[in-house]
Amino acid sequence: MTRSLVKAKSLFYFPLLAIISVSLIFPVFSFASAPVVLKQLNDAFVQVAEKVKPAVVNISSTRKEVVSAGEGTPDLEPFFKNHPFKDFFGDEFFKKFKKGPGEGKELRPQGMGSGVIVSPEGLILTNAHVVKDADEIKVTVSDKRSYDAKVVGIDVESDIAVVKIDAKELPIAKLGDSGKLQVGEIVFAIGNPFGLNRTVTSGIVSATGRTNVGIIGYEDFIQTDAAINPGNSGGPLVNIDGEVIGINTAIASRSGGYQGVGFAIPSSSAHLIMDDLIKNGKVKRGLLGVNIQDLNESLAKSFGKSDSEGALVSQVIEGSPAEKAGIKAGDIILKFNNETVKGAAHLKNLVGKEKPGTSATLNIYRDKKTMDVPVQIAERTEKAIASSGTGAPSTTSNDLGIEIEKVPAAVASKMELKEGQGLLVKDASSDGYGARMGLRPGDVILELDGTAVSDVNEFNKAVSQAKKNKVIRLKIQRGSAKIFLAGSLG
Repeated sequence: MTRSLVKAKSLFYFPLLAIISVSLIFPVFSFASAPVVLKQLNDAFVQVAEKVKPAVVNISSTRKEVVSAGEGTPDLEPFFKNHPFKDFFGDEFFKKFKKGPGEGKELRPQGMGSGVIVSPEGLILTNAHVVKDADEIKVTVSDKRSYDAKVVGIDVESDIAVVKIDAKELPIAKLGDSGKLQVGEIVFAIGNPFGLNRTVTSGIVSATGRTNVGIIGYEDFIQTDAAINPGNSGGPLVNIDGEVIGINTAIASRSGGYQGVGFAIPSSSAHLIMDDLIKNGKVKRGLLGVNIQDLNESLAKSFGKSDSEGALVSQVIEGSPAEKAGIKAGDIILKFNNETVKGAAHLKNLVGKEKPGTSATLNIYRDKKTMDVPVQIAERTEKAIASSGTGAPSTTSNDLGIEIEKVPAAVASKMELKEGQGLLVKDASSDGYGARMGLRPGDVILELDGTAVSDVNEFNKAVSQAKKNKVIRLKIQRGSAKIFLAGSLG
């Protein structure tokens, strides 16, 4: 009887003690405090919205197009397909601007986007693709006044533009320091999705430093799950202090609408570009004069390196700062001005931010040794880009799902290949024909159906031809071994 009473008491006191302990340890989550916490959170969200919304504007842009006699809607497709607004606004948005047949009829395709006021005198930060090639730009501010806007400067490679309206004493938003952002921080996207002015959505920072997205030339995106839709482009991404830490620029979507993956240009980068555009009307970027690529495990091992950090130099441009500094193909750039290089895109961003004429220090890996190399940064111009071929260091074979390029000199030397012999497999899609055949990154393709290969374009043509036979045979070199691979393309 006594044992049962003790047991009953213990069963009563244990949950009571547990409740008291939890209340002492986590008082903020008690029933009495929860409404206060929620109210504070609610008030914080409201304050951020009230602080930034007045500085967000609606931007609409139009471009003149003329239809010749006999032309109809089907013939308009090339324009709409390649229109600078299409990637963000989607197909459905443009359908309403298509017209029927008519001789000399003027079309005015309209793009809608957002912007944020950064000076009381009417300077507005937005995306380049919102205003690029537009004949007319209209800006509507928060009190519904509408202004004609003029372009101050556009930088397509970063997708940043600055426009100006003739107005004074406008509300402005403060640009924050995106370099301090951490994954998981609460953020707000403010803009005009589908023309719904000054819509506020919330989410978190999903990732920082996103590159290789394939949207613009210089990529260092903030990724967020705050709802971004067509029309948000050019609007601000804001932190809980009401500071602009990004300019919303694109979404990853199969439907054309929000699917939880949006990208914003960091405010620190946007600020630098904006200053250049205001001062010079264009952006001056640094040039090193190399073609570079990411390292994979195979390439790293081939150079005797245990990790894939850094950027591999696949080509040094004649007469460039890199050549003058003694950089060679096969060098791996580990650091740029003491900042660790995470990959090719990261190095491109670091060099691009340097002002032409400045000195920099490269820490490189060569022959299993590291060394510092001083280099004088030049200006990245259209002529320099054309001569370097940096726009297309490698090509993807869509039929095989592999990315190929000419074999770098250092790789050729290590594999004892003749100069110009074969094509290096830089990457292979896991579900592509090439991977199914057994191709791996780091392989060198020597022959296709018995014919030697050394040119990327000719190889792609040969693959297309082989596809007609539904069978393809490759001779490759992997390390020091030469082997055959064969597969069906049908």
